[in-house]
This record gives sequence, C-alpha cells and structure tokens, in this order.
Amino acid sequence: MEIVYVYQKSRREFGRPTMHMADRPAELLDDFAPDPSIKDTQYELRNPTHLDVQAIPEMSEHDVNTESFTYASVGMLHIEGGWPKDIDWAEKDQTARFRKKVEKDEEYLREVKSLADVVEHHIKQNNAIDIYEEYFMGEHADHSSEAPSAKTLSVFKDPNAIKRTVSSISFHPDGGRKIAVSFCLLQFQDERADTASNQSYIWSVENPNQPELEINPQSKLVCLEYNPKDAFLLAGGSYNGLISYWDTRRGSEPVETSLIEKSHRDPVYSIAWLQGKTAYECASTSTDGQVLWWDIRKLGEPTESLELITGEQTMGGVCLEYSSAGGPTKFMVGTEQGNILMCNRKGKSAQDKVGTVYSGHHGPCYALQRNPFFPKYFLSIGDWRHMLWSEELRTPIMTSAYHSAYLLSACWSPTRPAVFFSTKMDGTLDVWDYFYKVNEPTLTLQVDDDGLQCLKVQEAGNILATGSVDGSVYLMELCGSLANQQPQEKQSMQQMLDREFKKEKNLEARNKELAKKAVKEQEAQRDPTALQPTDDALKQVEQEFYDTIAEYEQNELEASRKD
Repeated sequence: MEIVYVYQKSRREFGRPTMHMADRPAELLDDFAPDPSIKDTQYELRNPTHLDVQAIPEMSEHDVNTESFTYASVGMLHIEGGWPKDIDWAEKDQTARFRKKVEKDEEYLREVKSLADVVEHHIKQNNAIDIYEEYFMGEHADHSSEAPSAKTLSVFKDPNAIKRTVSSISFHPDGGRKIAVSFCLLQFQDERADTASNQSYIWSVENPNQPELEINPQSKLVCLEYNPKDAFLLAGGSYNGLISYWDTRRGSEPVETSLIEKSHRDPVYSIAWLQGKTAYECASTSTDGQVLWWDIRKLGEPTESLELITGEQTMGGVCLEYSSAGGPTKFMVGTEQGNILMCNRKGKSAQDKVGTVYSGHHGPCYALQRNPFFPKYFLSIGDWRHMLWSEELRTPIMTSAYHSAYLLSACWSPTRPAVFFSTKMDGTLDVWDYFYKVNEPTLTLQVDDDGLQCLKVQEAGNILATGSVDGSVYLMELCGSLANQQPQEKQSMQQMLDREFKKEKNLEARNKELAKKAVKEQEAQRDPTALQPTDDALKQVEQEFYDTIAEYEQNELEASRKD
C-alpha cells in the first residue's frame, strides 16, 4: 500500500526566484562605436579617479527631542463650608445655635444611630489587622559589597543672562522636595555687579526647568536658609549686610528687612536658625567681626551682638556652626584668619563668650560642622586641607594631606557617621568614608569644570546638591553603600576617634613638658645663680655629711671593742 501526501504552497511564498544559468557562448547585445568629436567637449580626463561604491543603502541620522512642558503648582485651601446661606460661619454664636438646632432634630439622631453600626463594624475590622505592621523589622540590606557611586538626577541653572555663583543651598525641611538657592557675585568689585540680577530662586526637585518662586532681595543674597520648624519661612543674608526674611505664602518680596545702620557692615556669609522655644530666632555672622542675633518678627535691630575679638585682633566670621547637638548656648565660628572660635552666648564677659581658639588653617575657614553622631568632634575646611577636631584639644586629631586644588565646602552625611563630602576649586567632589580608608577619598567625581562653591545633603542622606561658580546646581543621588549605615560602623568610628583623641592628647601633654623644660633651661642660661644651691640646702648637706662621719666612727669603735 502506497501512501502519498502532497505539500502545496504558493510560488510567491518561496522567496525570490533563482536565475537558471546555462553554459553557452557569449552573445553581443549591442556595440557603441567611439566618437572622438565629443571627447574634448563633454568629457574631462581625471587622473587619478576615486570612486566609492557602497553596497548598502545610505542612511541618515536624526535627533529628536521631546517637547518640554511647564508644570504649575496649584493648591486649594478649604476653610469651612456646608453652612446655610443665612449662617455666617465666621460668627461663633450663629454656628453654635445652628448646631444645637440640628442636634435636637429627630432625623439627625436617627441618621447618626444608623451610621454608628457601620462605623463600629469598620473600627473592629481595622483593629483586627494592623495595616501598618512592619513585617521585616530588624532586617537591613547589606550594601558593604556595593561599589561607591553617584549619578546626576537634574541640573538647576541660573535663568539670568549673567551667570552668578551659587553661594548657598538649602533643602526644604519636609523631605527635601524643594530647594532654595541663593546667587551672588562673590568677587570683589566685579564689573558685572551693576548689571547682574539680585534674584534668588526656589525650585521643585521634580521640575528643574522653571523656578517655583523668585526671591527678590534688596541686595544679592550670600546665604539663604529654610526654617526647620516652619517650612514657609526663609532667612537670608545680603551682600550689603542686610538681614531679610520671606514667607513663601506672601510671594517673592521680603516680609521684613533689617535697617542698614543696625546691620552688618560686610557681606553676611552665614546665617543659622536657633533651636529655641520659638521658631523666629536666628543668628548671623560676617567678616566685619560680629555675630548678631535676630528676631524676625522685629528686625529693626538685633536682640544681641558679639564682637569676635581675641586678644587685640578682630576676627572676621565666614561660617557659623549653630546646632542643637552642641547645646543651646554654644556655637562655633570659622574666621577668615583660619582660626575657629568656640563661643558661649551666655558668657558673663566678652572673654568668656569668645572662649577656645583653634588654630590650624592657613586660609579662611569656609566650612564648619559637628559630626551629627559624635557632637564632640567637628570638621573644618580651609586652604588645601580638611581637619577633624575635638572640643577638648586645641590641635586637630586628624589632618588630610594637601590637595592640589583649594577646598571650598564640606559637610557630614546625616545617615552615616563615617562619611563626609568635600568640594574643590577644580570642580571635583570627594566622598570620604573613614569606615574603609582614611588617607584618600573613596569616590572622586568631576562634576563641573568650574569650582564647586557650596554643598548640602538631604536629611535622608541619599540626595546631595552642590553649586558651582558658573551658576549651576547639580542634584545627585548616592548609592546605597554611601547612604545607609553599615554594620558596626558607629562603634568603629567611635573607637577610631577615641584612639586619635588619646594619641593627640598624649602628644600635647608631652609638648607641654618639653616646653616647660625649655623655659627652665633658658632661665638658667640667663641667670647662672639660678642653679646655685641656697643656704638652707648647704646646711642640710653639711649636717648629712657630719651625721655620716659620726655613724662611721661609732661603728669603728664598736668593732675595736669586740677585738
């Protein structure tokens, strides 16, 4: 039995037809005779001739950019509603009478009783299961093996034609969803100062294309800070020494500005909100050698002032460290002379208010911050080095090597006790992680071609913002290994700081002993009689000599009697 199955398929589905070649002699299809008459008129001899032939079709490359949309933030404020037309909700008497009337209505009581059963059912249902329960409490992801890295999320640029330096950055206290940036021309007698804008801006971190709010000061802002207790308030220090504050609910203009004769005489380089009973107190410092305390509700004059004088020299303030970790009255000031002043606001005299002086930098101290986990230790930036200090010692416990570029800013990580960041004049950002290595940065990023003037880290520790001299603010996201605390990191950092503190304390004690010894030797060289014994010492030595002779003679006498 023979089984046959026929496969059928259309010819066009087999692809391109093949050309059947057969062996046959060449066949002349046509012959074109040469015409010498048109050789010189229509053709030109080219030697050599290059002809490029490509067997694939030519393609063209096109760039397409998506259309950018501008988002506007719109909010709604609902005060109170649902009242009848004849009831004025602002009058408490009318609303109280209407409530009593409604509460006595039988229909109202019946509806409340019918809804009570439904509400009780849902309350019992919510209590049966804890919807906010943490199922993985105590378990943390291990980021120790992750290589340190950071990526740029967005760039905020100065909208004006004349680009100004980013002088300060402040994150919104509610999760850092907004960023306030002050712009200023910090160069002395800059030719662009007369034509440059005075405006600073507030951006939403999700929309870098357009500022959310413009800040219009009387003079260019050198510093601008959000109020940590009231997110609608900002305080800023101007280049001409004025102090102003803004309420974002009232628009771009300052609510109040200090008087010029009661303000600083130099640019206000740093301003800090105080952690007091009210949310309206702040302090500022300037290179005029003053620290002024203000109540923004009455900026007519400062509530208190302090002259930064040590000995006979007046120190110009550049940065201010005023945090709750150091205490309600203690604060530190970094000066343009390179010294760090430990001050106490409640000191009885001017000398008590300006206490310990820490010397170490060759140039102005541009950044100063306590470690958020170990407040006794603080970090400073000046010249080409960063230094780590202890309150109890006048010398740094750790000092970096000299960098090739000048350091401009630095700050600690709020989530990792061993990590801090620093920026340099060559546009690089250094990430230091003392938990892994001390002698060199863990990560170095070339962020901008110009210098990075300021630096700020969000409270969550994973977002960093740095501003450049050319007016650009770079918002960067840090990897998990740089943002999340590592196991045993805090204990290891504490041990390292204590070890370096003890070592430096012993060296300081040894230096004091050597200094005292050197002083005594110098005094002896100046007064040779200082080494001569006194009369009492001579009498004592003479008496000891006679007692020794008498004891010897007594021993000799007793020995002769025995013989």
